[in-house]
Amino acid sequence: MKNKLVTAAENVINNCLKVKPKERVLVVTDPPCLDIGRLLWEAAGRVGDPVLVEIVSRKMHGEEPPPAVARMLRDCDVFIMPCSMSLTHTQARKEASRLGKRGATLPGITKDTMARTLNADYHKIEKLTKRLARRLTQAKTACITTKKGTNLCLDLAGRPGHPDTGIVHEPGDFSNLPAGEAYIAPVEGTARGQVVIDGSMAPIGALEKDLIFIVEAGKITAVANDCGLFAEIFKEYGSKARNVAELGIGTNNFARITGEVLEDEKVLGTVHVAFGNNFAFGGKVRVPVHLDGIIKEPTLYLDGQRVMKDGRLTI
Repeated sequence: MKNKLVTAAENVINNCLKVKPKERVLVVTDPPCLDIGRLLWEAAGRVGDPVLVEIVSRKMHGEEPPPAVARMLRDCDVFIMPCSMSLTHTQARKEASRLGKRGATLPGITKDTMARTLNADYHKIEKLTKRLARRLTQAKTACITTKKGTNLCLDLAGRPGHPDTGIVHEPGDFSNLPAGEAYIAPVEGTARGQVVIDGSMAPIGALEKDLIFIVEAGKITAVANDCGLFAEIFKEYGSKARNVAELGIGTNNFARITGEVLEDEKVLGTVHVAFGNNFAFGGKVRVPVHLDGIIKEPTLYLDGQRVMKDGRLTI
């Protein structure tokens, strides 16, 4: 395991981020992810002179890091942030990216996930992911079916597809790691049908029972087998949380379903559908919740052309 963790850290530094000797590298971590933070810091230290900062664990995803860390992010060239709570959507990270700093967050990363998924060939993943993202951009409609009963149709016209490749080489580039998905925000109000989630679902994790969502006019109208969890979420966050926010296609052949959505949504041969917020990637809905559900062995059609059959890409 240790050798795999070391090679994974070196893959992040040398291939994903392509760190150069004189670049100012900042590694931000917290107690649950400290071992991983140190591995990345040590790998960066074999290239240059990085800084390692340990912060108190945030209480929730999206909580800002300390102001001193925000200032350090603005002053670095490359940042790497393995933390138990995600710093992806913080203003500190967004401002660093806006200023041309490149980097990656690794929210909730575990040693097991790191050893497997961060040893992947991200240049190969990049090619497949960009190809699928282009296909999503070109498509006007999508339809997902499965043998378990999924039959969901969505309109995509005018919406851009996005690639999450793990290749972060240019100023301002940003990625989650592990990476590997092509995704798009469907047009609001257009999704209709039934979705059977049988892989994992935020915030539950890996599923013992399939979840069934009924969708009408772009929103969830009913849920089966959730013991009332989603009713509570919808009550707390309102009708916007019912929005069908995302269609994603996993492209990482090293990822597997573990119950951690960061990895699960990247699994090659799966698609995922998310509910709630999609404003950051081309949609119009802002709400402080984004819940991904992973579908195993799907068949996917774009503009009536089959691009995946029972979990195997056909294009």
